[in-house]
Amino acid sequence: MKKLFVVFFLASSLICLGNEPFSTHSFSSLVASSIRDVEVTTSNGCITVDGNITSEAIVEMHVTVVNSGGWLFGGDSWSLFGIRSNRRNNLSDEDIRQTLEEDFDINIKVEGGKLYAIAKPKNPRVQQKLQICFKISVPRQVNSELQTSNGKIQANNLSGSHSFRTSNGALVVENVSGKIVGRTSNGSLTVTNSGDDLNLTTSNGRITARDVNGKIILRTSNGSVNMSNLNGDVSVTTSNSSVTASDIVGELLVRTSNGSVRLNDISGSVDARTSNGGMTVTMETVSDNVTLTTSNGGVNLTVPAANGYDLQARGQNIVTSGLANFSGKIDNRNLEGRTGDGGAKIALSTSSGRVNLTFN
Repeated sequence: MKKLFVVFFLASSLICLGNEPFSTHSFSSLVASSIRDVEVTTSNGCITVDGNITSEAIVEMHVTVVNSGGWLFGGDSWSLFGIRSNRRNNLSDEDIRQTLEEDFDINIKVEGGKLYAIAKPKNPRVQQKLQICFKISVPRQVNSELQTSNGKIQANNLSGSHSFRTSNGALVVENVSGKIVGRTSNGSLTVTNSGDDLNLTTSNGRITARDVNGKIILRTSNGSVNMSNLNGDVSVTTSNSSVTASDIVGELLVRTSNGSVRLNDISGSVDARTSNGGMTVTMETVSDNVTLTTSNGGVNLTVPAANGYDLQARGQNIVTSGLANFSGKIDNRNLEGRTGDGGAKIALSTSSGRVNLTFN
């Protein structure tokens, strides 16, 4: 059962003033076609950028009220929640406009082929009364730099070079191609239908990756990792959590601790290590080495029987199924040798657990 922990604080929560933007800035098709870069900066607010095939570029600025609230821990991540109050009805548009002018520097413009949407507090040390979010629509072929804190970043339908940075907020990347670098903390990472060169990092948050290709680096701590339908060189690191993957083609590197590893329908090579957790891996095809290492857990590997392999296994109890044409030595705790003429190296090791090696 997941435990819930609540931490209250006096400032920072989200009371939306409605779904309608407080202000909208539209740029003509001529201006939009000149945009090659997008820079968006805010604090305590969310950012959404959508690539589109329409002729205009649009910047919506949404404003919310800051009230008392807290952080809720739901087992694998922290999330921000708000407490509604009557203050929502006490702020007119004129009140908000005056507060924006007094407390923030707002800059929304297109200059030199770059779209700017900037909201910076004039005095960052003073607790802000308002939270500013941006929702932006631009041409698909742009580079982007998005930065906030205590807010979610979502990027959709973009192609170029991208940098995403937030904290205490989720990062969502969908249908984005190019070089992608993303950082958050205390928030989840979700990437789908994207590719080329991804480097995404969080802490205290889970990672979900689906339908991604290219060079893929995923890092978290105290959060689970779930991957499906990835193609390329994949590197995954977490701690105190599990790693689950299916339908992976390419080179897969997995590192975790105090968590299990479950990999299904893998084509290529695998190097996976954990501690205090079991490992279950099913290889569809083996093109290079397979190395599985754990302590205080079992190791279960299934590989195609038609191939030849160089084998090495160590554990408290070694069990094989379908082993044929084997030359070498095998006993209850050690296996070393080859099948057929040899081939890709399979190395399995556990210090306190059973090793099951199946040829299917």
